[in-house]
Amino acid sequence: MTVRPTAIPEVLVFEPKLFGDPRGFFVPLFNARDYEAAGLRAEFVQDNLSFSTQGVLRGLHFQNPGAQGKLVSVLQGEVFDVAVDIRLGSPTFGKWVGEVLSSENRRQLWIPEGFAHGFVVTGESALFHYKCSAYYSPATEGTVQWDDPDIGIDWPMREVSLSPKDEAGISLANFPREKLPVFSQVE
Repeated sequence: MTVRPTAIPEVLVFEPKLFGDPRGFFVPLFNARDYEAAGLRAEFVQDNLSFSTQGVLRGLHFQNPGAQGKLVSVLQGEVFDVAVDIRLGSPTFGKWVGEVLSSENRRQLWIPEGFAHGFVVTGESALFHYKCSAYYSPATEGTVQWDDPDIGIDWPMREVSLSPKDEAGISLANFPREKLPVFSQVE
């Protein structure tokens, strides 16, 4: 497995090793020892799976309190996946990184606690897998505006399909500060 930092050092891209032959392939999707050796020390408590068609955009979601770290991957199809640092006091507050995740490239993206997360389906459809470090908590969930001009995410498509919750996302500048996570040097 290879690991690559992004422009925001806490957000990591993992590329699991593929073992293949003419019959097909095998990919270890998660082995706690390997990820811990690569610097990811998270205890996962919930796995989620979503299916979406082309142009569906989900996000930008976060939870506070009860922040979730997410190790995400695409089992079928392709997405453009985004992590936005929304931790008050962080040196990278309001910055974002994006990565193409697909069943072809097998990349995984680690979105740490304190980040908003979203993706848009760029292929025909996508089967999207999340490993989460905290349980889903609708009572503490927030949605940042997907096209917030102050964040300036360079989405690969502008015509997207949104849920009512995502249509009601709030710009980061207008988000109530008490609902945002706080940066800690000891993360």
